Amino acid sequence: QVHLVESGGGVVQAGGSLRLSCAASGLTFGRGGMGWFRQAPGREREFVARIRWSLGATDYADSVKGRFTISRDNAKNTLYLQMDSLKPEDTAVYSCNTNPPSPWGQGTQVTVSS
Repeated sequence: QVHLVESGGGVVQAGGSLRLSCAASGLTFGRGGMGWFRQAPGREREFVARIRWSLGATDYADSVKGRFTISRDNAKNTLYLQMDSLKPEDTAVYSCNTNPPSPWGQGTQVTVSS
């Protein structure tokens, strides 16, 4: 069973940066891929970024393109999301997941103040 644990969230002022981590256990890195998602209060969970193991190809939502960077460390079974130039509209609970999907972790809260 895959177990996902997110960390690194916090409160930051607009324009600031945060780096999120997702520790994955029970997962064979190298198959499929992983991604970051977020859910703001009163809104549906939305896609943020993903990375495929083969060639490390990445995709980003238009709203974060150029500001967020997804990466992974296969040796540590850890996924990262570097978030720069944060905006108040980035405020949400951020979660990671695999492709194909696994049970969701608890997520990590990111709050960006204006």
